Amino acid sequence: MPAEKNKKTHRAVEILDTLRRLGGSARTSQLADTLDVSEETIRRTVKKLSKDGLVTRVHGGVFLSEGDAPATFHQRIGTQVAEKRRMARVVAEMVPDGASLFMDVGSSTTFVAEALRVRDGLLVVTNSLAVAQTLAGHRGNRVFLAGGEVSAHVGGAFGASAQEFVCRFQMDMAILSADAVDAQRGFLLADFDEAGLAGCFLRQAHRAVLVADHTKFTASAPVVIGRPEDFDIMVTDKAPPEDLSKALENWQVEVRIAPAKAGKTAKKENKA
Repeated sequence: MPAEKNKKTHRAVEILDTLRRLGGSARTSQLADTLDVSEETIRRTVKKLSKDGLVTRVHGGVFLSEGDAPATFHQRIGTQVAEKRRMARVVAEMVPDGASLFMDVGSSTTFVAEALRVRDGLLVVTNSLAVAQTLAGHRGNRVFLAGGEVSAHVGGAFGASAQEFVCRFQMDMAILSADAVDAQRGFLLADFDEAGLAGCFLRQAHRAVLVADHTKFTASAPVVIGRPEDFDIMVTDKAPPEDLSKALENWQVEVRIAPAKAGKTAKKENKA
């Protein structure tokens, strides 16, 4: 019986191959157009692939989550899913219709993009292929994709040209992610180029929001994203440990904890 579970249909193989060619993620409508089948056919096959653990479904789209997926991003998108959805809803509550946003390539940011599909007329600048696919052409949004070398590892573009492009904009808010949150060094990423572009987002935004689940509190990463004092809010799913909580207070970063159940967002007012 286990062997039967892993047996893929011709349509399933086509979808998996197409996702790999598209960098590991796609909208349902895009898959339907590419394979010349109905969206219902795609949804039905994707549902089976999701049950088998080969893909992760999000609203209107799908990401590879199998072992041979081309990028670490597509492995991360399938972890802490419930927590990321809760955090995404908290962030979306901060964003009014017509807001201008920077959004990076983090998996948490991708969930925020899904939550923002209820908003109208957003102006979004991003280096994330997934964020662009999620928000472009929806409810009057305008989406600008920063150019540069595309990294299949994280599903986005980086480099000097991407940074130069980002610096042309001044936006209401930057919505950023981190690989680690540290009481001594602040907010960190594993990749130097990713951190460099995140720094550009941070400098060009009037307000900065960091989205990080509790697993980042015990993680480590080598590259600092700007000064921790330049962030305004950290959205997370659990209260930080005491040393980190004190550091966030010193940095005047407000902590907002996504509730486990429906209800008002728990807040810890650190920002004066």
